[in-house]
Amino acid sequence: MKLALVADDSRAVRGILSRILQRAGFEVVQAENGRDGMAMLLTEARPVALVCADWNMPEMNGLDFVRALRAESRFAATPVMMITSETHFERMQTALGAGVSEYVTKPFTEEVILEKLQLLHVMD
Repeated sequence: MKLALVADDSRAVRGILSRILQRAGFEVVQAENGRDGMAMLLTEARPVALVCADWNMPEMNGLDFVRALRAESRFAATPVMMITSETHFERMQTALGAGVSEYVTKPFTEEVILEKLQLLHVMD
């Protein structure tokens, strides 16, 4: 089973995303912020197939998390989906420039998440 990390400070959003990803065939681990997400990834022995991250989180925001993730050679090619309430085009450009693979704005639907998973080629 493929492993996915969901990093979001909202427990509700983590739960919704986790259920969508589990139905899509992923095992999901959750983090409340980028710092905890990075710590989980660095200690995880299994390959990570997908990272989903919010932009606005305490401790380490999603943008800094993606930059830290991309700085680690082992995660340089890991697909990252930013799922955020940041809707300004400039924010999306910044995120994509930092290494985000796909950008989803909140609120989102299961169909949008599944479409992005297909675009990322992470679904069976």
